Amino acid sequence: MQRILRWYDHLALNIHWLGINVATGAITLVILPYLVALFVQEEQKNTYLATIRVVGLAVAMLVQPVAGMLSDRTTSRWGRRRPYIFWATLLNILFLLVIGTSPQLVGSSSDDFFQSMLGVSTAYIVLLVGIVLIQAAANVIFGALVGLIPDLVPEDQRGRSSGVKAVFELLPAFLIIFIGPLVDAGQIWLVIAIIAGSLFLTMLITIFFVHEEPLQDRPENGISEKIWRLVTLTAIFVVVTQGAVWFVRNSANLLSGHGVSIGWQITLVGLAGLIGMAGSILIGVYLGSRVGIGKEARQQTSFIWWIINRLLFLAGVGSIQGFALFYLRDYLKADNPATMTTQLLAAVGLFLIPSALGGGYLADRMGRKRLVAYAGILAAVGTLFLLFSTSFPMVVVSGCIIGLGTGAFMATSWALGINLVPPEEAGRYLGISNLAGAGAGIVGAGIGGPIADFFNLFKPGLGYLVIFAIYAALFLLSVVTLTKVHPPELQSQRQAT
Repeated sequence: MQRILRWYDHLALNIHWLGINVATGAITLVILPYLVALFVQEEQKNTYLATIRVVGLAVAMLVQPVAGMLSDRTTSRWGRRRPYIFWATLLNILFLLVIGTSPQLVGSSSDDFFQSMLGVSTAYIVLLVGIVLIQAAANVIFGALVGLIPDLVPEDQRGRSSGVKAVFELLPAFLIIFIGPLVDAGQIWLVIAIIAGSLFLTMLITIFFVHEEPLQDRPENGISEKIWRLVTLTAIFVVVTQGAVWFVRNSANLLSGHGVSIGWQITLVGLAGLIGMAGSILIGVYLGSRVGIGKEARQQTSFIWWIINRLLFLAGVGSIQGFALFYLRDYLKADNPATMTTQLLAAVGLFLIPSALGGGYLADRMGRKRLVAYAGILAAVGTLFLLFSTSFPMVVVSGCIIGLGTGAFMATSWALGINLVPPEEAGRYLGISNLAGAGAGIVGAGIGGPIADFFNLFKPGLGYLVIFAIYAALFLLSVVTLTKVHPPELQSQRQAT
């Protein structure tokens, strides 16, 4: 008999998404850009911010599917997923200390060595190491955590559970509003303590209130070949995206050296950026996922296009968030950009959370593809409005429109994707889907950061308008790719006719 989950079951299954997203939200959106601006030259801060994100996310892209695959096979009496969540959370808290140490190394005696060898300071290197370690630990958590819904939630309740998951992913927008003023005041250690506390508390709730049935028999087939496939997948995606970065940078340098007007440079480099982002997503995901999945890839084309759809959307929304602090500081000339960033996120959260709850509810009752398409269109409209914003209230309005689209997308897209993966390998497949989560930053920030720095040299803040226009186009492209995603029920109907 199918078990009907109560509201507290859905909360317990998803509560650790709250802790992990308090951490990632505070670090990625506030702490990281704040520290990078302290450690590097002003005119290169977007490029160096992008470098840290690309390196960390490349690690995330590899670690999450490996962790998911290992948890699929774990026979611990505590279950398949919870042992990884427990130990990786403790490591994550430990690695937070590395980030907290980095500001104290500004002006270190080892700066001369790192400047001569790598062109950066000791503080920047320590920050980079800390981010890489945190990404590794956090994505062990992600790799196990994504398996809980397909493991324990009946199919007709997954929309609701995915909606709760989305709320916990978006709720930190309210909670980190207190972090902005602390960061502006330089209280990094206090912020780290808050992050560590949220991670530890939500982990304990997951460990004690989620009940898994232990896996009785470990699968007999080995995993070494699958791990090598995941390594190759990561390498392919990173090489493809870095090739796109090279293409965009050289396009910009070529145009700037031949007397081309700034208007034409914006148009041509912007198009090069769009081609680089969209092209690297299509090529990188198509090749990478086929290598990562293996011979079963021919039967998983809808799953692959679902990843492409998610990556196009998340590359836009994640990069807008990631550059928000610098945008507010350079374009709107905010004196307290960290505080304003968290205020903006809190305002957006007022629309994100009801949109996520409504999207999760509707996902169980109407076409999920249709809701995902509406979300992409709405996010594009909000981003285009952002291009014409000249004050903080206008930015908040555009952010709220994007938030409506993002909330619906986060709940509905995940519910759509869960039904596309083989249940017995949910951890592995949903780990591979991290091509969208980690790849979004590699593509959006990795290519967008250098473009922003290039155009900011002409006029402070101009670079953000260029990359935001590119992100609006990515949202619209995400809608187009949905035509290639066919849920199982539609596939069955096609085969029957």
